Amino acid sequence: MISLADIEAARERVDGVARHTPLERSRTFSEMTGADVHLKLENFQRTGAFKIRGATNRIATLPPEAREAGVVTASAGNHAQGVALAAERAGVDATVVMPKFAPVSKVKATRGYGATVRLEGIDYDEAQAVAHDLEREQGLTYVHAFDDPAVMAGQGTLGLEIADDRPDLDTVVVPIGGGGLISGVAVAVKERLEGVRVIGVQAEGAASAAASLSAGEIREIEGVDTIADGIATRSIGEEPFAVMREYVDEVVTVDDREIALALTLLLERSKTLVEGAGAVALAATLSEAFDYGDDETIVAALCGGNIDLNRLGTVVRRGLVQMGRYLKITVDLKDRPGELERVSSIVARAGANVYAVHHDRTSRDVAVNAAELELELETDDAEHAASIVEELEADGYEVEVLS
Repeated sequence: MISLADIEAARERVDGVARHTPLERSRTFSEMTGADVHLKLENFQRTGAFKIRGATNRIATLPPEAREAGVVTASAGNHAQGVALAAERAGVDATVVMPKFAPVSKVKATRGYGATVRLEGIDYDEAQAVAHDLEREQGLTYVHAFDDPAVMAGQGTLGLEIADDRPDLDTVVVPIGGGGLISGVAVAVKERLEGVRVIGVQAEGAASAAASLSAGEIREIEGVDTIADGIATRSIGEEPFAVMREYVDEVVTVDDREIALALTLLLERSKTLVEGAGAVALAATLSEAFDYGDDETIVAALCGGNIDLNRLGTVVRRGLVQMGRYLKITVDLKDRPGELERVSSIVARAGANVYAVHHDRTSRDVAVNAAELELELETDDAEHAASIVEELEADGYEVEVLS
C-alpha cells in the first residue's frame, strides 16, 4: 500500500522531468452540467500523458546494477513514451514492446525518445507476455505500466498538484486502465484533503474494475474493444486493486459514443485535443454517470492527448453524430430523370450542407427500376437532422438513417 510520504518523495524525483500541468475551470462544461467543472490538463504533459511521472520515479529508484542492465516494458503507447524519455534522461537503455496495432504516432514517438521498439501481440496483455520473456532472457528490469508501487507513487504526483491548485475540491474523476493513476491520485487527494470523493471511470469495452471491486477479487475480462486504447486493459493490477478498495468511492463506465462526444466537445469548445482515454473523465461527468450536485467542484483528469490522427477524424465524426451535427442516410429513388434534383431541393430547402453523395443504380440490393442515394449531410443539431428525414419521408421517399 503506497502512502502520502511515498508520493511526496516521488514528487522530488519527478520534479524537473514532468511538468506541473494546468488546472483550469471550464465555463462551458460548468454551464452544461450545473457543477463547477475544472479540467486537469495532463494532455499538456511532456510526452503528452501522465505516464512520464510513474516511469521517472521507477527508474530513479533502480539500483546501479539494474540501471546498467537496462529496462523493458510493455505499453499501448503512453507508458511506452514515458519509459523511453525517463530512461533516456537517466542514461538507461530501454526496450518497449507494443501491440502490433498500437497507434502509429505513439510507436514513432517512442522510437524518437530513444527506446528500442518491438511490435508483438494483438493487445497490451500479449505484448506484456513478450516483454516478460525479454526480462528473463536478458536480465532486464521490467517497468510495469501500473502494477508497481513506485509507478503508482509517481502517478500520484498528479493528485498532489490537484490538491495544491484546488483545495476546495469536492470530487475528482480519474480514468482507470490498470489502476496505477487512480490509486496514486486517490491516496494523494484523500490524505491531503478532507471529504474528497474519488470517482473512477472505465470504457464500457474494457470494464474490469467495477466487477473486481464488487467481487472482492480481481476479475479479468476476455477481451477489450474501445476507442480509448490508452485504458484498454483486461484487468486492473493487484497493487492498485488493494489501494482502490480503500480509497476509491465509485467506479462507472462510459461507452464509445459518450467518449467521442466528450472528445469532440473538448476540441470544439475548449480548443483542447485529447485521446479517447483522456476524454473518459469528462464523458462520465457530462453523461451523469455518477451523481453530483449543483455547484459541486469537480476535477476531471484529462490524462493524455496522444491520439492518432487517422483515428481522430473517425472519432470526431462519431462525436458530431452524437451532437446531431452529422447525418448519413440512404434514400430509395425511382430510376428516372429529375429524382436526384428533387431530393437535392428538399435537402437544400431544409438548410443542410452536403458532405458527400453516392448514387448507385447497379447494386444487387436495388430493384431494376430503382436507385439508391447515399447522402452525408452537415446539420445544425439532432432536431434539424430529424426534420430533414421527416421532410423526405413526407415527400414519399423511404429513408434509412445510417448514422
